[in-house]
Amino acid sequence: MKPEKYFFAGLALIVFASGCSTLPRPGQPEARRGDEIVAAGHFFHIGTPVVLWLDPGGYDAYRVERRFGPIEKSDWDTSHAEVKTLKTPNRYGQRLAMLTPAETERVRGGGWDLPLLRRVVDQFVLHFDNCGTSRTCFQVLQDDRDLSVHFMLDLDGTIYQTLDLKERAWQATISNDRSVGVEIANIGGFPVNKKNPLAQWYKTGTNGVTTVTLPARFGDGGIHTKNFTAHPARPQPVRGVIQGEELEQYDYTPEQYAALTRLTATLCKIFPKIQCRYPVDAQGKLIPHKLAEADLKNYSGVLGHYHIQTNKTDPGPAFDWDRVVGGARKLLGENPPGLSAHRQRAAVGR
Repeated sequence: MKPEKYFFAGLALIVFASGCSTLPRPGQPEARRGDEIVAAGHFFHIGTPVVLWLDPGGYDAYRVERRFGPIEKSDWDTSHAEVKTLKTPNRYGQRLAMLTPAETERVRGGGWDLPLLRRVVDQFVLHFDNCGTSRTCFQVLQDDRDLSVHFMLDLDGTIYQTLDLKERAWQATISNDRSVGVEIANIGGFPVNKKNPLAQWYKTGTNGVTTVTLPARFGDGGIHTKNFTAHPARPQPVRGVIQGEELEQYDYTPEQYAALTRLTATLCKIFPKIQCRYPVDAQGKLIPHKLAEADLKNYSGVLGHYHIQTNKTDPGPAFDWDRVVGGARKLLGENPPGLSAHRQRAAVGR
């Protein structure tokens, strides 16, 4: 063999051996950091704790069984017989409204790709769960009602994902096909000067510090962070008008705000059609009621449940939109929401 042939043969052997050394060994586990969310089978880091439906302690909306109560009575037939509000074993569906017949046929078995999902999803819907904890929220959705949501955000800032984002969760009626939803643990907002459960859930000490106090029937609430004590970001109830009615609500926890800010930024990055903004009027102020049908149809971004339905008030008057959306825009390197081009330039100049 000529010298140059030895050279090329040796080079090929080196390249082949090098390539093989980069391949994982069969059965080698893939490490995760515990901050991943899932969209069309892809994992995305968000920088804050996430418990998936795949993980121990997760909440799996793909199951047809009830999650709580005796396991021998959790099957669908027994559940359907005992809980009259359960009409179907499925708590979710497929995002088919904006697909062609060929695309529908391609994804009907679950085979979504990320580019197609990005074309469809353009809204991120915020809810308070009216349950107080994510464990109770999942119990209501899964065991008592034919509902689901992609994410739940507990008092300690732990995010639970119950479905791949390719799924059509049943959480926001006419926006389900195009949206991702999150249920934030908070007992909710209530009409001023009417009976409400706020006193059962919040206690303010002589030092002025307000603490979330779960009623005894909730036990430890299923909070992922052991011995966690939750405090609303503001110690007193916040009042505001939603859907034309004055409501009062205790604020969300700082841990919830921090986690939601990262989740919002991540979703706006994964789905470019979700603009990092919230609905505002001509003066740049938050719209506190349902959007007009044409405006909702044309809206792409972050919004509340009350922007979609007149019978909803979540995420309530206490929710700090600028804290979340402004923080997400900062993480993304964008200008704060609601600023005009002139004010944006002025802000940059400062």
